[in-house]
Amino acid sequence: MLKKLGYVAVLVGALAAPMFLYPVLLMKILCFALFACAFNLLIGFTGLLSFGHAAFFGGASYIAGHALKVWGVPTELGLLLGVVFAALMGLLVGKLAIRRQGIYFTMITMALSQMLFFVFLQAPFTGGEDGLQSIPRGTLLGSIDLKNDLTMYYVVLGIVIASFLLIVRIIHSPFGQVLKAVKENEPRAISLGYDTDRYKLLAFVLSAALAGLAGSTKAVVLGFGTLTDVHWSMSGLVVLMTLVGGMGTLLGPVVGAIIIIALENKLGDFGTWLATITHIEWFNTIGESVTMVTGFIFIMCVLAFRRGIIGELAARIR
Repeated sequence: MLKKLGYVAVLVGALAAPMFLYPVLLMKILCFALFACAFNLLIGFTGLLSFGHAAFFGGASYIAGHALKVWGVPTELGLLLGVVFAALMGLLVGKLAIRRQGIYFTMITMALSQMLFFVFLQAPFTGGEDGLQSIPRGTLLGSIDLKNDLTMYYVVLGIVIASFLLIVRIIHSPFGQVLKAVKENEPRAISLGYDTDRYKLLAFVLSAALAGLAGSTKAVVLGFGTLTDVHWSMSGLVVLMTLVGGMGTLLGPVVGAIIIIALENKLGDFGTWLATITHIEWFNTIGESVTMVTGFIFIMCVLAFRRGIIGELAARIR
């Protein structure tokens, strides 16, 4: 009952949020929250640490952006093309990576992701270091104009909620129970007759497809796709979001995404406010130290919140 009330409170807050906060920032947070939830499906419930999820996130943003800008396809088709690309890449990378375990699996995903990074760096349609600019939002279903930020926000919110419900359904299905068994004790799952490689591959593809949906949506919201989205540092960022919020929890990645993206975008404003009320000029430089502050938060979570913020709260409530 308490969990359901929490979900209702989060939903009400999300519906009312654009009345108080900048919708574009909220949409960016939602996109990264979906990205973190997709990654959490793999690491939190299957036990696979991929360091190459930026390939699916950024690659889908390029594909969807190119389809919308150059081919002039409808918005929903552009998003779908990004998801299909991410799923196919997930199938290819997954088939190669799941043959290994532990750090070897992680390094293979990172290596293949960096290979794709250099492909997008050289590809003519990506714009190279300048990125893919001026991606149009278009219309949804041919009638809903997405140029309005408020309309776009509720469309993005609908996409994220639908994806979140899909993840919940996956986790609580018999398939999800097998994934948890693989995470806890893979040899035992094999001894029970499960083809664990097949389950891990399907989980990898599902995670990649949802990450692609997040990347495609972000490209439509912000109107551009850049090399930052496919760089290995983006994979590290989503790992940080998941760990800070709570790996293996449903709302943990959402909380982690809110904290990290808010820090990246609002830490400078917070420093300016502190400098104004304290007359200490040093606070004006806080905005340049986002990486240091993020690292400090990560260290604190590792030392004091081993299960992440939501994981620790859930443990204390239990």
